[in-house]
Amino acid sequence: MINDAPHDVEPEHGSETAAPHPEEMKATVYLRIGDSISITATARATPAGLVAAALLISAILMPLVGLARDRARERVRAG
Repeated sequence: MINDAPHDVEPEHGSETAAPHPEEMKATVYLRIGDSISITATARATPAGLVAAALLISAILMPLVGLARDRARERVRAG
């Protein structure tokens, strides 16, 4: 597979005014399918941002566990 993506070019950030974080993690993925499709995805995150995302996801999923248990109890009672 031939990869002609520029490896020496830094990906552009969404905001040029944002100062880089000293513990910032960066990732770039180059995906090429055939000769006509080429996709580049970039991401950057800080440890604090990852912790915040994990807290938000757990705050969403924890009530779903309770709802699933209640539904299972209802099925046992009905069946």
